Amino acid sequence: MERSYRLVLSCPDRVGIVSMVSNFISSHGGSITDANQHSDPVSGYFFMRVEINASSLPFSLERLREAFDPIANSFAMEWSITDSMQPKKVILMASRESHCLADLLYRYHSNELFCEIPCVISNHEDLRSMVEWHGIPYFCVPVDPENKQPHFERVDALIREHDADTVVLARYMQILPTEVCDRYPHKIINIHHSFLPSFAGARPYHQAYDRGVKLIGATCHYVTPELDAGPIIDQEVTRVSHRHLPEEMVRLGRDVEKLALARGLRWHLEDRVLVHGNKTVVFS
Repeated sequence: MERSYRLVLSCPDRVGIVSMVSNFISSHGGSITDANQHSDPVSGYFFMRVEINASSLPFSLERLREAFDPIANSFAMEWSITDSMQPKKVILMASRESHCLADLLYRYHSNELFCEIPCVISNHEDLRSMVEWHGIPYFCVPVDPENKQPHFERVDALIREHDADTVVLARYMQILPTEVCDRYPHKIINIHHSFLPSFAGARPYHQAYDRGVKLIGATCHYVTPELDAGPIIDQEVTRVSHRHLPEEMVRLGRDVEKLALARGLRWHLEDRVLVHGNKTVVFS
């Protein structure tokens, strides 16, 4: 993979943004290898993602940030520049279901996901052997149903200790408290079935079967204090019919959950997701 710098920005829309950014890059001899932009007529905001060939620039990433800062200020931009060769640290969390965790570990092991996984955190021991086979530390932090605070304090401490850039809830079946959600805005990714709010609670696929649904799906989103209501990164669906039994719907549901989560995480790792309010712009 050729090294590039990823410039991602959003700001109030006005004439001249693309010109100013592209002229800034070209004035330093920079070569743009990929560019995407979107102007939202409803919010009046502009979004942009640019990849710059790192070897085409005469200075470092830090110097690039310093040079771009005056332009960003003049357009009131929210922006970042990252190095494509600097992997993000991703902590995976799970409970007992293995399908999403196993899929992400496989993609990591086969170099489909460019990141570091410093550890996996769970509230059960069930998945330890699978995780440790990949050479990844496994922390089991049990939950006392009568007092969950010590569990969340330990989870938060592990996230800090491993300096995680991203946390993925790969079927982690606990609700993170508000203080944890607020501490890591747009850094915690969750996956769940897309029946909500119609079939909340236990056995959602069995509820869907009883209602004769024709479409099942999964939603990958950022976690916020409002349960399952954060900005959506990706969704996946598959059709079902009266011929599908509940067990078959569960299997298909797991498939779409794995796909939506892996794709959403990849886009996040590649800085393709821009959050604006409770919506996202995804340059896929």
